[in-house]
Amino acid sequence: MLQDFIAQNEKETRAGFGEGIHEAAKKNPNVMALTADLAGSLKLNAFIKDFPERFVQVGIAEANMIGIAAGLTIGGKIPYTTTFANFSTSRVYDQIRQSVAYSGKNVKICASHAGLTLGEDGATHQVLEDVGMMRMLPHMTVIVPCDFNQTKAATMAIADYEGPVYLRFGRVKWPNFTAENGSDFVIGKAQVMNEGTDVSIIACGHLVWNALEAARALEAKGISCDVINMHTIKPLDEAAIIKSLTKTGCVVTAEEHQINGGLGDAVANVASRNCPVPHEYVAVQDTFGESGKPADLLKKYGLTTEDVIAAAEKAMKRK
Repeated sequence: MLQDFIAQNEKETRAGFGEGIHEAAKKNPNVMALTADLAGSLKLNAFIKDFPERFVQVGIAEANMIGIAAGLTIGGKIPYTTTFANFSTSRVYDQIRQSVAYSGKNVKICASHAGLTLGEDGATHQVLEDVGMMRMLPHMTVIVPCDFNQTKAATMAIADYEGPVYLRFGRVKWPNFTAENGSDFVIGKAQVMNEGTDVSIIACGHLVWNALEAARALEAKGISCDVINMHTIKPLDEAAIIKSLTKTGCVVTAEEHQINGGLGDAVANVASRNCPVPHEYVAVQDTFGESGKPADLLKKYGLTTEDVIAAAEKAMKRK
């Protein structure tokens, strides 16, 4: 199955969001877009051109944006809030908890420029704690798609999904390799990209491509890899995790996030309750990022294909 995933091109996942919200708005007149002074960065130009009456420019007032979005849901609207992931979570966590999650409001919190691959803007903007923060909130669905196509599909899918959603995506151009029509994306259902018997590799976001590349290199060495794209962190596809770990007996999780609180911890929770196995994390090791080129930052902080390979080999030795 690894040969089925080939990079068709390189595109920004945020551009997938821009196309997705435009398509969602065509299909559903209740879809609205709100932004905190970042319409261009969130690729909202097509939406604004075709649906100006459904666009709200809040300005640099993220907390106010969340409050407005919560209010709009009372009238049946489906508001998508848009800003950088750091400002979508850390800056407005109280408003999300109190006004959105607590009452289960149908707000879609769409967060761009997540992780280290934001690049030169540096540590103040490279949020690495957001998945942990959002998955802890009751009622919150957390989705981290892996490429342009899947981000577009997820953006469209959440319009028909009742309840608050956190959708996380990025700035950098990245290999685009999933189905163009989004047929391989279902909220809450893991995408199994390869069947293997020696090691499970479970990844989300940009690190799914690195996981695929690592699996190709490992299979060239005779190591058989289960590769799972866990694009939905909550609700988590526990059945897929248990099935994979029971078969392989060890696991690597890979994510552009802190080692604490993210995908790795979510998988570890399932494993500890059902099928404890050796587990290696490919994640940021409890530190802030810094300014730099995305590829250089991924290398420095241990999130490359080579790091996934090393983690897989280490996990296998621990069996």
